[in-house]
This record gives sequence, structure tokens and C-alpha cells, in this order.
Amino acid sequence: MTLGTATPPTWAVAPATVTSPEAAALLRDYLIDVSDRYFLHHQGRVSTPDEIEEGLAAFPSDDLAPPTGLFLVGRHGGRPQSCAGLRVRDAGTVELTRVFVRSEVRGTGGGARLLAAVDEAARGLGARRIVLDTRLDLVEARALYSRHGYAEIPAYSSGPYAEVWYGKELAPAEPAGV
Repeated sequence: MTLGTATPPTWAVAPATVTSPEAAALLRDYLIDVSDRYFLHHQGRVSTPDEIEEGLAAFPSDDLAPPTGLFLVGRHGGRPQSCAGLRVRDAGTVELTRVFVRSEVRGTGGGARLLAAVDEAARGLGARRIVLDTRLDLVEARALYSRHGYAEIPAYSSGPYAEVWYGKELAPAEPAGV
């Protein structure tokens, strides 16, 4: 036995109930993260508690549940540390939303593991394509999407925070035993 060689925590991603307390905590942390960045960039300040509550009410996530979607939670070392939602847009397309990895575990492979689970979940929903919109200032997220096969596409939606759009064609799932 070698001393001092503890196994680093691993990531596991699985579907979760979007109304669960852990999902609510992740979604709140997600909104605080993107909202604070928005207000720092545009107004030189962080979000107020009232703005966070207004944002949670204005952009609900309850459609990220069957049959209209799916919510994924990533666990690092068993603790909920990341999330992503899929919203069914049509028979072959899902929209990726609410992608978040808590800052203290960024750089540990959680984003890559989360996006791999997103691809698998999207196929499970019958999708052949994933689309998303995001803000230009979320450069780390945009880089993550690009590293995982997403490319800029024409706008498919509008909204105050939709500034750049990405899409990804999904390869068919590998047959079992191949």
C-alpha cells in the first residue's frame, strides 16, 4: 500500500427531479453566478436578493421534466455540484439550458462529464440535434461548448440574454456490445 495516494473524487451524472431541494439549490446557484456576471459586466455590481428571486420566478425550470424535458445533476465525490437541463423543442431537437458547475469544482472534468451525459440523455429523448443560446460574456461556457462539438448557428430564439446560438448534431448511439 502506498501512503498519500488517495483516489480523487469522481463525477457521476444522472437524471434528477427538477423540483427537488438539491435541484433548487443548484438552479439558485446557477442564477446567482450568471446574474452576478451580467450585472458586474453591465453595471459594476452583483445581483440583489430581490433580483435573484425575480429571475427565478421569471425563468422557471419546471418544464425540465418529462414529457417536456429532463434535468441532470452531476455529483462530484457524491455531492451535487453541477446541473444541466434539456427542453424538447420538436421531435428531433432538444434545447440545452441551465448548464452549471459550481466554481469550487471547475477544472475537475465536470463540464465534460456533464455534456457527455447531456448527449446520452438527448438521444434518450429521441433527439438528433441539440441547440442552445447563451451570452457573449460567458466565454468559459462558450469554450466548453466548442470543445464538445457545438458550433455557432443562426438565431433560433430571442430574449434579453440570447446573444449567440450553438448547435450540435448527435451521432447515433453505439449499438450495445460494439
